[in-house]
Amino acid sequence: MRYLASLWRRLQYRFDNLVSRSTSALIGWLTLICLAAVVPMSVLLVRTDRRAPATLTGQLVAVWVTVGQTLKIGGAVGSPLYVLASVLLALVALLFVSTLVSLITTGINRRIMELRLGHSTVLEVGHTVVLGWSDQIFPVVSELVSANSNQPRAAIAVLAAKDKVEMEDEISARISCTGSTTIVCRNGSTTDPAVLARVSPGTAKAVLVLPPGTDDGDAHVVKTLLALNASVPGIASGARPGTTSGPAGGDTEADETGAAVVVAAVRDTGNHLTATLAAGPRGRILAIDDIVARLLVQTARQPGLSLVYQDLLDFAGDEFYAVPADTLAGRTFGDALLAYVTSSVVGLLHADETVALNPDPETTIMEDDRIIVITRDDDTAVLDDAVPFVDEGSFVTADPRAPAPERLLLLGWNRRAPLIVGQLASYASAGTTLDIVALGDDSSMRGAYDAAAAQGPIEVTLHRADITNPSVLGALDVPSFDSVIVIADPGRLPSGDFGLARASADVDDRTLVTLLHLRAIEEATGQEIPLTTEMSDDRNRLLAPAREGADFIVSGRLISLLMCQISESPYLAVLFDELFTADGSELYLRPATDYVRAGEEVTFATVVASARHRRECAVGYRLRAQSSRSPAFGVRLNPDKRRTVRLTAEDSVIVLAD
Repeated sequence: MRYLASLWRRLQYRFDNLVSRSTSALIGWLTLICLAAVVPMSVLLVRTDRRAPATLTGQLVAVWVTVGQTLKIGGAVGSPLYVLASVLLALVALLFVSTLVSLITTGINRRIMELRLGHSTVLEVGHTVVLGWSDQIFPVVSELVSANSNQPRAAIAVLAAKDKVEMEDEISARISCTGSTTIVCRNGSTTDPAVLARVSPGTAKAVLVLPPGTDDGDAHVVKTLLALNASVPGIASGARPGTTSGPAGGDTEADETGAAVVVAAVRDTGNHLTATLAAGPRGRILAIDDIVARLLVQTARQPGLSLVYQDLLDFAGDEFYAVPADTLAGRTFGDALLAYVTSSVVGLLHADETVALNPDPETTIMEDDRIIVITRDDDTAVLDDAVPFVDEGSFVTADPRAPAPERLLLLGWNRRAPLIVGQLASYASAGTTLDIVALGDDSSMRGAYDAAAAQGPIEVTLHRADITNPSVLGALDVPSFDSVIVIADPGRLPSGDFGLARASADVDDRTLVTLLHLRAIEEATGQEIPLTTEMSDDRNRLLAPAREGADFIVSGRLISLLMCQISESPYLAVLFDELFTADGSELYLRPATDYVRAGEEVTFATVVASARHRRECAVGYRLRAQSSRSPAFGVRLNPDKRRTVRLTAEDSVIVLAD
């Protein structure tokens, strides 16, 4: 056995050497091997044939004919010159046919490989282009598919420096049903103008640039925007013929310039201006850290607000739409609030694309204005007078509440923490205190402390401790705080590395451990902790040991939803910017007893009319008794104004107010 194994290895070695030689030597050896197999078998066939010639010469001729037919060289019989000519002619024909077959095979293989590698050009018009690859690709594609659900034919083209087949497999594994939307993946660098042409951004209705989850992600986004302008001259200014853009929900409406809307996101607020310049006038740039910080603070101050935003931002429920003023032109905004039974009016979109949220009720609606409503779809915003359903006898006139001092607790520290502290300080009233527990570096924490002290009447106390340590949390008396914010905390990092991005799973692991300890404190004390949590990965939110209906801000999914909404309706960028800032109008959950008498059955039209007297837009309510029931958790956005509801002192009305 050992001898046979050694012989087999020697034969393999000799075969490797044979194959590695020149082409001519390889052809010669293959010819000899072929003849060594064909000639003996041809002799055997002739000798065993009952009709074989009796003479040796005849048998040799028969062997020659068999060999010639087997090797496709004719096997002609005649004079030596005739046989030689026929063999040469057959060899020439064989060489020509072999070369032709090789060229065809090579071309087909090259084309197949090109298709598999994703190097061909997408020939679509009015499609959505997604540039880049990260965990955000899945919610983005999912929401775009939902937005296109009422379109007979839609397409999404994805370009990233990733294998085409691998991208398609991952998308199909996470998004099982794409409906009428075709998803096309292409491979290539998003910073190469020539490669960008593969997804035809010049004929797209929208281009989304996803931020990669790397430390130089913002620089990559800026380079992609510059490459996009180089690939499609005029896409930034909108001075090119093209497609149409549509409102949230997927229905297209004509765009004056016909140019694609470019939507991108950067992490660092300091890079927002650079990305805006690179994107051009039609670009819409989101500052991830700033938006997440604002929403965390707003939700911490208004428990349940994250559920409202979740309903507004995804395409599954009610969204923002801009509808023509029609017969409301010349009337006041206050009249418009009760002009739709199944839609909630929140503002005006002027002809110059500026947005006025919750304007004065006496504001006159112009003919070229569009009315911004929250509704199920654009065809559900139908004029239908709700005034007959108003019961003014149920109105309540509540005095404005004086801002009260709060005790706030921030658990964790990351690059967004200074922005969160600054936002808390901008909202805080006199006497408000903020305790920060984290293992952040001294310089950034001290800088946030100084900024908060300079910005607002807030007293900040720093605690250098590990938020995953149960003894640390137990010593804080967490239930005594008016609001608790837990943010994604990378924990203790090596010197000089603090603030660098960690894998979202690692960061969320620490958040999950902290939530476990907080849940144990709730069970031990019997008190509910007013908790707002930041997560990086939406899948980890499902694992969170928190009560039903708790507030979560999932940064990746949030930005994905915003990008999709803005790609369908560019004016929403201005609308969201006002919603998320301390200045201007915001969404609030205010006591229902500020609007109607507690315990009485009233129509929602009555709630809207009462809010109008307070210069507010009522868009829904939240029932405390249903706050732990999924999937709505007591939130009812844009209810039918004709239907009645019994609101108690524990319930809230969702309003848009200054």
